[in-house]
Amino acid sequence: MRSRLTLFAFGDFAFNLYWQSITLFLLYYYTDALELPMAMAAGIYSVASVWDGIANFIAGALSDRWRPRAGYRALLIAGSVPLGLACIATYMAPSGAGLWALLLLTAGHLLFRTLYAAVNVAYLVLGARLSDDSGERAYLAGARMLFGTLAWVVVAQGTVPVGRWVTASSVPTDAYFGAALVFAAIATLILLMVGAGARDGGVKEGEEPTNLLAGLKSLAANRAFVTLNLAMMSVTVAIAVLNKAILYYFKYGVGDETAGLQALTWIGLIGLPAMPLWMRVRHWIGTRSLWFVTSGAVVLGLVALSQIGGGAGPAQICLTALQALFVGLQFAFWAMLPNTIEYGERATGLRVEGTVFGVAALLQRIAIGIATVILGAAFERAGYVANAQQNPGMLDAIRVIMTVLPGLFIALSCLVMVLNPLGKGVHARVLDDLKRG
Repeated sequence: MRSRLTLFAFGDFAFNLYWQSITLFLLYYYTDALELPMAMAAGIYSVASVWDGIANFIAGALSDRWRPRAGYRALLIAGSVPLGLACIATYMAPSGAGLWALLLLTAGHLLFRTLYAAVNVAYLVLGARLSDDSGERAYLAGARMLFGTLAWVVVAQGTVPVGRWVTASSVPTDAYFGAALVFAAIATLILLMVGAGARDGGVKEGEEPTNLLAGLKSLAANRAFVTLNLAMMSVTVAIAVLNKAILYYFKYGVGDETAGLQALTWIGLIGLPAMPLWMRVRHWIGTRSLWFVTSGAVVLGLVALSQIGGGAGPAQICLTALQALFVGLQFAFWAMLPNTIEYGERATGLRVEGTVFGVAALLQRIAIGIATVILGAAFERAGYVANAQQNPGMLDAIRVIMTVLPGLFIALSCLVMVLNPLGKGVHARVLDDLKRG
């Protein structure tokens, strides 16, 4: 079973080649490669992020309403090639300028988000069906995040050099486009392989379609799902604000853009040793308790980051340590999310799977959009000018954005998680209740 789960988890490497590229570089690509104004770039990114969530919601609702007869693996296979092509289109620099160029840029981004949502929801639902054991689900979550971490490292370290090598060009737009070509080709092959090897019997006997309204009512009455996702929204805003500010911090605050790319690499690498640690800690104290432990440590790390001067080394170390803690929070979320399916089934009598992942993705994308708006508004207010020396107020704003704002949102997540009922051993009792009918 572990081998089968590990092979399936390899699909997250493919998805994160796409996701980490969009998360780490696309806003920066807009502002410093295409040289769009920050407000415009943040606006395009935020609209696409919110649409991403809506697309995930629609994909999840449709998967519960019209459960695919051929199984979710068929959706995973069918969508892999179009998804790769859409990623390439996202990094195609529009010819010319003006409104039409911006519309084409936005359309490419929206197309990618739509296809990503459809394929990823099929992957997540398929993963939830592999096992209903909370320990095996936690293992799958950890393995997925390990492969996602590897993808982070590949994207952070390889985007620019790989893109330049493929296109034989030092022009920034060419480099990003070349990297998109390579990442899309690799991701497509992996998803085809994972889909071909996945076990999925399609619609199960007695499994009835669920309409959208009934599914939403079930989720609204599912306290485990609601509190977990509200808490994760707060964490997502904190992580997105901090991570999106990193390249700007090193380029303008430290004066070393290369150090920023190195920081992103180390941030990705730390997940490799951190994930097995959090999997072990979760085994000892439970997933919900893990949330509180890592959140407290994150706040302390942000305080330490706020006290660092302008040196690149200390900032890199502190940011890497913070990412190790964020990995714990993300692992806790993905380990708990599938368990909310059975908790909701016991509470409402209705089992929804696609809607669980679709709404969860919607809320996270909204959170990323909120974070991007916050970042863009703060930069504009402080007087950010791309590829120019920043005023002292701008540099102070970057520091506040990277420390104070994430700390407030992490604290908020803990307040919400106090209300979450999925303590240690609760899911096992839920499964027993369902088996007894």
